[in-house]
Amino acid sequence: MTTLLLALALLSFSPRESPQPPPGFIALFNGEDLTNWNDSGKAKGHWTAVDGELRYDGKGDSLVTAKDYGDYELYVDWKIGPKGDSGIYVRGCPQVQIWDDPIGSGGLYNNKKGPSKPLVVADKPVGEWNTFHIIIKGDRVTVDLNGKRVTDDVPLENYFDRAKPLPITGKIELQHHGNPLMFRRIYLKTL
Repeated sequence: MTTLLLALALLSFSPRESPQPPPGFIALFNGEDLTNWNDSGKAKGHWTAVDGELRYDGKGDSLVTAKDYGDYELYVDWKIGPKGDSGIYVRGCPQVQIWDDPIGSGGLYNNKKGPSKPLVVADKPVGEWNTFHIIIKGDRVTVDLNGKRVTDDVPLENYFDRAKPLPITGKIELQHHGNPLMFRRIYLKTL
């Protein structure tokens, strides 16, 4: 019941309001600047805070958190354009998929042994805001997209070294494939 109430509260949020995380959560994006993020190297200048939104211009590198995280619960709103392709790396490993594709978003795209596709398509039309609720405990990931379960307690594989387990901590990365993207209300609670 609490998760449903939180999801309903997040869906009714106005993007022009100052982001206030739910109890127990912190705002990884404060709506005003890139505090909590590593805005350096080729990412610098391509990710900007505008009107309470984190906008990416389609150039430069992905944006990563300044700190590493282990087990956590994450809420994040995202919006893409036509043919948009993105994802959220958890613990530095790819990825909870975001894209304009009939398969739908929220799957663990780079899994080879375990499930990689979402259970259902829950994406809103391109150009509208979507909300992920991601939980990672150990190597297991659960993803709700717009209030629908799309990935249910699936192990995320270590893409970079498949012979090793998923790292116990790592950066959260807003990944891209050269398309403009927008994020807002990025709320995290460590577990």
